[in-house]
Amino acid sequence: MELKKIRFIEPGTRPYRPSIQNLYVYDKYIRTPSMGLLTLATVVKRQYDDVLMYSESISKIKWEDVLDADIVFIGIFTFAANRGYELADHIKRNSKAVVVMGGLHASMNYPEACQHCDYVLLGEGDESILELMDVLESGSPVEEIQGVAYRRGGEIVNTGNRCPPENIDIVPDRDLLYRYQKMAGHNTLWPQVHASRGCPHNCDYCALVRHFGRKVRKRSPQNIVEDIRAAIDFHDKKHHRLAKMLWITDDNFFADREWAIEVLHAIINSGIHYHFTIQARFEVGYDDEMLELLKQAGFDELAMGIEFLEDEAFENYHKHSTYWDIERSVQNIQRHGLRVRGLFIMGADNHEKGVGDRLADFVIAHNISGVLIQSMYFVPGTPVYETHKDKLIHRNWSKYNGNVVHYPEKISPYDLQLEIIHASRKIYSRRRLLQAIFHKRGLERLLFVGEYFWQKSVRADLTSELPYLKRVTEESGRY
Repeated sequence: MELKKIRFIEPGTRPYRPSIQNLYVYDKYIRTPSMGLLTLATVVKRQYDDVLMYSESISKIKWEDVLDADIVFIGIFTFAANRGYELADHIKRNSKAVVVMGGLHASMNYPEACQHCDYVLLGEGDESILELMDVLESGSPVEEIQGVAYRRGGEIVNTGNRCPPENIDIVPDRDLLYRYQKMAGHNTLWPQVHASRGCPHNCDYCALVRHFGRKVRKRSPQNIVEDIRAAIDFHDKKHHRLAKMLWITDDNFFADREWAIEVLHAIINSGIHYHFTIQARFEVGYDDEMLELLKQAGFDELAMGIEFLEDEAFENYHKHSTYWDIERSVQNIQRHGLRVRGLFIMGADNHEKGVGDRLADFVIAHNISGVLIQSMYFVPGTPVYETHKDKLIHRNWSKYNGNVVHYPEKISPYDLQLEIIHASRKIYSRRRLLQAIFHKRGLERLLFVGEYFWQKSVRADLTSELPYLKRVTEESGRY
């Protein structure tokens, strides 16, 4: 077969809709399109002329364009899996295009994904994507390449895992994303750069280490600076955004300390003056040299994966930290003039009523600048999924976006959802909003005000799920 027209789709993350009539799902929370899928589109563009990507966080899909494609790639995370399957089924019914799925959820749950597409790319597709396209064009057996799953008769064939790519020095071509330039000025849409892949740790609930592996692979500092320049230019050249912040999206940027220091020096020496945010584990809070370099490079805050506040929970889920570690790290980061954003999980086996107050009180007492609070999440293929799959309420993946989806040990699903809502409301109260308006400055004030209204919307969605959770709690007879 001949492949000329190639399209990529990132499904939206709104709840699944049974009707295919309205195929536009604009995500009101996360308007940052997938750099991973855009990177794959960039790789394909090197060999094919007609390449375009759609993200439902950015625009509607032009169906007259997609249904005329020769091959369509759809990348999905767990919370967008239902939507991705819906789109794949629609394309299969209405076109002759080959449909290929990939991304974290499809890779880790490929027997399910194979029911909706022709092929699944397993793991990272930087190298396998062009190999798959080559064998499709030549008519060679797909079994010749590793990293692909597909249906053959009544069985699922897996051609085997392949080694992750080592050379990841790729600057994604942001112009390949339909209408991205027009939306780039929106204040909730930040420039993103992914500098490394993999994490040496092994937390039970983390799907990313299962997807990318425990070996950390890095882009060169020069390539990262090039990408930072491209991202800033793309977002700011034609727009005047209020919140100018670039997000380094690595899961563990600081895993290779020597390399991280090289990257920070490269940013400092580049002369780029911008605001940056980055994800971090607590250990970086003990590294005074690293914190000072972060400050010099323009970093304003660290989004710390705190997750829990109880040593028992850390131990149960193989997160190698303690409450004292977290507290000491936060205090030292703040001493260096950097803000700390907290990423929290509620619904550990030891959590009981009152966990929401404990979390909110910690955030307020330690001057945590913002939070993301989610119920324990369960991605197929992770250890926590395997140990808790008999405790899941359902497998409606569209609900795996912060809602309670399991029966915790010591608190009911309904009460846990209430605890999450309560913690958010306490942290983002009207009193604290007024304090932010009158006492915070510049970007910090703007971010808190924006998050106040974002959290209010999140709580509304969580609240809408309460009647269902109350019913399943009562029907379970567990509490």
